[in-house]
Amino acid sequence: MSEWRPTIAHFRAAFSCVALAGAAVIWRRPDLLVLAAPLTVIAVWSTVTRPDRDPSPSHRLGHATVREGEATTWTVGLEPERDAEHRAEHLVAVVAPGPWAVTKPAGGALTSGPAAAGASAPTQLEFVVRMIRWGRQVIGPTTVAATSSWGAYRWMDIVAEVGVTVLPVPAVFDSNTTGQRADGLVGLHRSARPGDGGEFAGIRAFQVGDRLRRIHWPRSLRSGALHVTSTWADQDRHVVLVVDALDDLGVSEGIDGRASSLDLTVRAAGSIAEHFGQRGDRVSLRILGATSMPVPPATGRAHLRRILDTLAMIRAEDIHPGAVHRERLAMPPDAVIVMLSPLISKVALERAVAFARHGLTVVVVDTLPDHVVDDDDPVTSLTWRIRVLERRREIRLVQEIGVPVVPWNGPGSLDQFLRDVARRAHAPRLTRR
Repeated sequence: MSEWRPTIAHFRAAFSCVALAGAAVIWRRPDLLVLAAPLTVIAVWSTVTRPDRDPSPSHRLGHATVREGEATTWTVGLEPERDAEHRAEHLVAVVAPGPWAVTKPAGGALTSGPAAAGASAPTQLEFVVRMIRWGRQVIGPTTVAATSSWGAYRWMDIVAEVGVTVLPVPAVFDSNTTGQRADGLVGLHRSARPGDGGEFAGIRAFQVGDRLRRIHWPRSLRSGALHVTSTWADQDRHVVLVVDALDDLGVSEGIDGRASSLDLTVRAAGSIAEHFGQRGDRVSLRILGATSMPVPPATGRAHLRRILDTLAMIRAEDIHPGAVHRERLAMPPDAVIVMLSPLISKVALERAVAFARHGLTVVVVDTLPDHVVDDDDPVTSLTWRIRVLERRREIRLVQEIGVPVVPWNGPGSLDQFLRDVARRAHAPRLTRR
């Protein structure tokens, strides 16, 4: 905690009045006494009115959670005293610049003038801070300084930085495909798994274990063999988002500029979760290599907020690629897996192929940005070109296996895949046990 200390201006005024008074006596110069008089009055008055109590710094954050591009208020100042005034005439606050926090005013400094006659001394200064990138961002540290009358004494303290959770803004995404629409369910898309339910799926031959009440008598009488009515399971579609956060390629300039691969991945995951969640479908989230717990399947606005909170906690530097190979991502058999990855690491494609070989429905969304260019270093440039060629070959091999890889283009990116899923629901599948 700092305390009130005399300033250079106070020392200068006291020294000047003493020097002028001494010179006036030695050289018998009364005009020098006239010059020293106002400085003497100021020095004496500042000493008499010296603050008798050290103030306490105060700070308050308007909103601890905001979206990208939104602003919050950061209020810093002095704790108002009830029993004694701190006698601060000026108050100054300076916020340290941050990479993803834009303060208003632009310089990050605010000051308040002396209090008007009859008014109390200034105690609070309010900054408007706009957050331009998702994640766990910080505001500050903030330096708070107060000066007494005539700037004779100054008090200064530092307010520690405060964390702000910035949720990613979901990219613009929509789907025009009707998919597997079903009336009477919570979601707009029914499950692709046959089972007990009220949604008609078709008429098939009788099998051992079928219930007698499912027998379709008109078809049985015409064909001479028992046929039953099959139904879809009374369960909404389950969309599993698998986010590859192992790499962050490209330049990130926040919400107002270019986006890196991790920016595109996180915002695309948020938009897909919002698209299906608002339609009542169950959405879950898995992150490759992250220490955060997976988000279980659910729906609704509160669940979308949980997904965005988990996405905001992703940090590429905290993820170790070696730990990903030891993870086991157990997936339900009726889930639709949407994997979002820049496809630079082979881990994502290997997981996608493993899911497809177990009979799961999976699509890989390519989120590599377009502005990733060659480096000035010739060795780095050649290495990157070789990796891009290998990446094209790997994507082609995965597509030949049967795993679709689509680029992220916003609205309509998954339309063809969802139409294929609707057609494949009626076709038999081969799985490896």
